[in-house]
Amino acid sequence: MISRKSLVAITVLVTAVVVTLALNWSLSEKRIDRRVPTLYGVADPRFTRSMGAMLGPDLLPGNQVTALINGDEIFPAMLAAIRGARTSINFESYIYWSGEIGRTFADALAGRARAGIPCHVLIDWVGSEKISAALIEEMEKAGVHITRYNPPHWYKLARLNNRTHRKILVVDGKVAFTGGVGIADLWNGHAQDRDHWRDSHFQVEGPAVAQMQSAFEDNWAEATGEVLHGDAYFPALTPAGNQRAQMFISSPGGGSESMQLMYLLSIAAALHEIRLSASYFVPDHVTTDALLAALRRGVRLRIIVPGPVTDSDLVRGASKARWGPLLAAGAEIYEYQPTMFHCKVMIVDDLWTSVGSTNFDNRSFAINDEANLNVYDHDFAVAQSRVFEADLKQARRVTYEQWRERPLKERIMEVLSAPVGEQL
Repeated sequence: MISRKSLVAITVLVTAVVVTLALNWSLSEKRIDRRVPTLYGVADPRFTRSMGAMLGPDLLPGNQVTALINGDEIFPAMLAAIRGARTSINFESYIYWSGEIGRTFADALAGRARAGIPCHVLIDWVGSEKISAALIEEMEKAGVHITRYNPPHWYKLARLNNRTHRKILVVDGKVAFTGGVGIADLWNGHAQDRDHWRDSHFQVEGPAVAQMQSAFEDNWAEATGEVLHGDAYFPALTPAGNQRAQMFISSPGGGSESMQLMYLLSIAAALHEIRLSASYFVPDHVTTDALLAALRRGVRLRIIVPGPVTDSDLVRGASKARWGPLLAAGAEIYEYQPTMFHCKVMIVDDLWTSVGSTNFDNRSFAINDEANLNVYDHDFAVAQSRVFEADLKQARRVTYEQWRERPLKERIMEVLSAPVGEQL
């Protein structure tokens, strides 16, 4: 028989687990529960005023945003910036794993740290669990300051589910990168096979870089208590191009619903077409209603999602379970075929583009720390639309009839994913 002392200990342990799970589950609670009405289009000055005044920060002119497609373009650009650093390197990533690309970045960071350049690296405790202790030790010995975001502590158990999903690299406070890419061999190459993912990242120069630096600073100060400031991090920035842009962030501790509101305002302002590249597409009822309202007013909606090559069958099942109303209303949903599709890009009316770390799901909208770069520029949006159309050629459309007749195996997966759908 179990002794009374053991029974008490088991009871305390079970209670602690249940309470911890309940507290973390509650991070998904949101205040937004109604559709945002359409009052203007993205071309109307009221749209950009709302994005700056309601959500902030302001959209700043004078930026140059360059799209980088897949690892063959992304990693060389990031590494060149790191190796050329003169005053500072700040780097935040959800995923940083050991492997060839992890080693290459570690060597580049360590090299600049040994040269006396302050290097700060923030990696998520969960997302970067595949980085070896030896690789971290090598960087730290070279002088790289490495911190894990939100490791488990008894006094922070209620926030275990809160992860930083941001991907931000800022060098010298003058050039920055953001997008969907993590530091792992999966992103190497050019999406040439199932083992090399399709993704996009973006290089930024101009005044918006200071906002990106501030986004990194937000999490670094939270994780370490250290404030990074001065000319090494926030130098005077001059115009580098003609694009208006803003770095938009959200977190459970500072307005978790703001990222979803940004998407809802963007959808409500669409008058012609929405192109959405979504590596994880699990919309809640509010976001689904906003998309349905856009379809009813004549907006063309096309969505590219991962196909048979996916890193999560559970997410794919939860996603497919929610396609019915959208497909019936005329939405076009396409499954990318060659490899895992990890892009996170929304283009509205070939004018407004949002790129970054945010997935189209409740975890990104309410639980994770996220960061998106919003670009208000016709030429940039058109260029991203061309990338979308190229991806579309390698995707297969799913019709409403096909969705209704999907195999029983898929329906079972959808049922199994339903209890955790709001946490995905």
